[in-house]
Amino acid sequence: MGTNELESKIRELRQLQALIEEATAEAEAIKDAIKAAMGDTEELRAGEYKITWKAVTSSRLDSKALRAAAPELVERFTRITTTRRFCVA
Repeated sequence: MGTNELESKIRELRQLQALIEEATAEAEAIKDAIKAAMGDTEELRAGEYKITWKAVTSSRLDSKALRAAAPELVERFTRITTTRRFCVA
């Protein structure tokens, strides 16, 4: 791929990313408006749509506390991985 073609693809990528960010922000604003209308209600029906907004409880490991309490255990079970990060600046 030549420099001009590559530059064109990057420009197109940036335009599409801007559109995605705009659409995502608009979708989040709509979700926030629906949540505000729901208040404390967990389920709502609007015509053919059923909207739920329920509390979800999850358990997560507190890695900072574990590292402080048992650093040797953290070291023993830490796995190092390598990935490639794609960035257009």
